[in-house]
Amino acid sequence: MMLTVQYGDQPVTFELIRKDVKHINLTVQPDQHIFVSANDEVDIEEIKAFVKSKGRWILSKLNYFKRTAPYKKIPREYVTGETFRYLGRQYRLKVYETVAEEYVRYYRGTIEMYVKVVEDFHGKEQLMIEWYEQRQEIVFQESLSRMHELVRIYDIARPQLETRKMKLRWGSYLPRGNKIILNKDLIIAPRFCIDYVILHELLHFKYPDHDFNFFNLLQLLMPDWKERKRILDEEVARKV
Repeated sequence: MMLTVQYGDQPVTFELIRKDVKHINLTVQPDQHIFVSANDEVDIEEIKAFVKSKGRWILSKLNYFKRTAPYKKIPREYVTGETFRYLGRQYRLKVYETVAEEYVRYYRGTIEMYVKVVEDFHGKEQLMIEWYEQRQEIVFQESLSRMHELVRIYDIARPQLETRKMKLRWGSYLPRGNKIILNKDLIIAPRFCIDYVILHELLHFKYPDHDFNFFNLLQLLMPDWKERKRILDEEVARKV
């Protein structure tokens, strides 16, 4: 049975399931469905009053699941009008036919692709992969230069930089090889989030563990690091 109560100006619709339970139970699922279970003797109005009393908590959960819901990927076609993410923003692709060299560039708020055969899906896919790799090299090295300036006084040598596809991490450090490895998908994050990841890894060369000294120095050098991390974990991660 589907029922609705009004919490302020927000309608809250839930599914009532009659079960042999002692109390009224309420759950909010990640898909934003609300379920309430109660036994047959509990009056409908009592159930509605209970749900309404939980209105603030329900809306909080719904908002959380909206923010963290997985991003639904649409299969790529590499056609004009399709959107691609780059440095925290979404850009439309424009595909042009050319008899000259094939390439991709960012130009005046759009990503332009010049190809000899517009119908060549795999060729366009490879061009886009190469463009992202080129941008990763440039953007990540620029960020490393900025962040290394902050830590030079702590005797942290500038490390080598590598990129790879990683499922669970934005970055990692290898002290023996004096190397930082960054997730390739980090290129879709805002520059200030990339700076956070690189600074985080740089500080591990001085403090390997996430101890007080590590976070104390991170807070000193980047006071808003928690907000940058939140954007990465809640907004960027679900779009990868």
